[in-house]
Amino acid sequence: MEDLNWLWILLPVVAVVGGAGLLVPRRGRKSAPPAPPTAPTAVETPVAPAPAGAPVDTAPAPAAPALDVPEPVSGRMVRLRSRLARSGSPLGAKLLAVLSRDSLTEDDWDEIEETLLLADVGAGPTSELLDALRTRVRVEGVQGTTAVRALLREELLRLVDPTMDRSLATAPTDTDGGPVPAVVLVVGVNGTGKTTTVGKLARVLVADGSSVVLGAADTFRAAAADQLSTWGRRVGVPTVRSDREGADPAAVAFDAVRQGRTTGADVVLVDTAGRLQNKAGLMDELGKITRVITKEAPLSEVLLVLDATTGQNGLNQARVFGEVAGVTGIVLTKLDGTAKGGIVVAVQRELGVPVKLIGLGEGPDDLAPFDAEQFVDGLLGS
Repeated sequence: MEDLNWLWILLPVVAVVGGAGLLVPRRGRKSAPPAPPTAPTAVETPVAPAPAGAPVDTAPAPAAPALDVPEPVSGRMVRLRSRLARSGSPLGAKLLAVLSRDSLTEDDWDEIEETLLLADVGAGPTSELLDALRTRVRVEGVQGTTAVRALLREELLRLVDPTMDRSLATAPTDTDGGPVPAVVLVVGVNGTGKTTTVGKLARVLVADGSSVVLGAADTFRAAAADQLSTWGRRVGVPTVRSDREGADPAAVAFDAVRQGRTTGADVVLVDTAGRLQNKAGLMDELGKITRVITKEAPLSEVLLVLDATTGQNGLNQARVFGEVAGVTGIVLTKLDGTAKGGIVVAVQRELGVPVKLIGLGEGPDDLAPFDAEQFVDGLLGS
């Protein structure tokens, strides 16, 4: 009986000790270390395939997405010409129809003037073209569709000016500190297709055999960096971006140029914010970006992206950016099949710099180097 009494006393003690043992952590188990802090900028680099002869990991792994092969640059402007010819460009078709009439009255010349102004050629260039056409029609007695087409082609080509240097400065340069990539700053207001144009330009350069780094310095629009990264991944191009919305765009641009210099890239394309609140704010922001970038490498190009359908509003934008950013070339988007082809002439006259690239449509390879003769031939359907 005494033994049973002792048993009743010991049972609670054993239970307490056993329960306490559950609270003691097992030896050798450590808590996970804290995650490292997120870097202010990150480089999104597409995964490269393993080199030949490397050991093969038999464990299943997600396959790297296949890279796009951009369309060769050489045939893109030819495609625009054929597209304009098929669509019967309103500008070229209207001018040909009026000039081909047996005898031209003042009403006919007024109709030609109205057509040119509606096509955004601009008042000055329109007056020049009308004077030249009037003189040649009177002096040469031009008759017949073929002769009229040849006359109009010659005069339109003179306005578009095929002598302007439309090449892109995208070759790396040698400096005392070693080779540095060409740096192309892309500017323009939101809604013109600026970020998309940067992505398409990357494809143009990749198709031409250049290595490219993208800089997502539009840090004020949440989707801009994601959009640019997507373009880069499709052709195997790294994107330097900030992990924080509203970060300093100059810092991101600087990191992109440094990344390009470190990796030996040929070209760094920097996308900038498209805000146009006031000239002073724009000047401050672009001025800071330019100053910071040039600490690593000189600027090779400043490309202004304009929507070809915006007419005089686009010219006003061009005027402001031309004063602030030191624009060296123009990219016209939404130019295919439009009645607003005269904007090419007007914007070149406004800024004194050439149209270097044009957007042909919505496809990823619908961006082409501008060719004056191909463009005029496309307008005239020839």
